[in-house]
Amino acid sequence: MPRCILSQLKSGDKVVVDHEVKVGLTRWHVQTAGEVVRTERRRHGLHFDRHYDDKVWSDMIVLKRDDGELTTVAIDEFTEVWRAD
Repeated sequence: MPRCILSQLKSGDKVVVDHEVKVGLTRWHVQTAGEVVRTERRRHGLHFDRHYDDKVWSDMIVLKRDDGELTTVAIDEFTEVWRAD
């Protein structure tokens, strides 16, 4: 998903996120729907044996689901986001 689409989302927008969850060799195709609380870029250290000052960032969407649960979805190039309005 291009970064410009992510930057257009505002708090309160209703969206559906189509993404893939991977744990080991197992993959699930998932759709998560909710209201955007915020979007952000987070620095993380998911990569083994990198230089201590090597910056790795991920785009994130924090969503509030219909039942009130807050969930965070990491965005990659295969993730699709569309408005649910």
